Amino acid sequence: MSRRERKNDDGEPRTPVATPDPPDPAGPSSAEAEKGLAAVEALPLPAPTPEEIEALRRERDELKEQLLRRRAEFENFRKRVEREREQAGADAVAKLLKALVPVLDNLDRALEAGGSEPSLREGVELTRRELIALLESQGVKVEDPIGAPFDPERHQALAHEPAPGFPEGAVVEVYRKGYSYRDRLLRPALVKVAKGAAPSPPKVH
Repeated sequence: MSRRERKNDDGEPRTPVATPDPPDPAGPSSAEAEKGLAAVEALPLPAPTPEEIEALRRERDELKEQLLRRRAEFENFRKRVEREREQAGADAVAKLLKALVPVLDNLDRALEAGGSEPSLREGVELTRRELIALLESQGVKVEDPIGAPFDPERHQALAHEPAPGFPEGAVVEVYRKGYSYRDRLLRPALVKVAKGAAPSPPKVH
């Protein structure tokens, strides 16, 4: 503080009046501020109560459970997208291969017809072999179920007749071969199925 002398109206000095010093515009120094911050940080923190510890544990467990759930949801989503993409690709390939199957039928009919030129027949056989090799390389299988049990999910029965030497329910003739692609049926085989022999009429004595 500073003191200034003042005179009264008679010219005599008056009692000095104390005036406050102006505030320091710079405020406390950085060193002082750091000391204060260090002092605050050094203050001992109160120990958490058992209730607070339990609440923190519950929050941790909930966050962990949410993380695991989100991870599982993402993994399921990724697998579903992958399956749908594979399914779409398989559907497109199956559609194309199914359109090629009638070409084999025509080649088979051409080979079964008699009177063809040897060179023409050889060309047809070569074309058929190459087409079958192409289809098999893509996973196509020829269904020729002679002697196998009739399967209504893979065969289409056009006739049921007694067939000596074949058990009842066996395929005894294939009218048109079937084709499958990766266990997916492109076309069922048209077959004839063995039927049990009719019972003999009773003998009349």
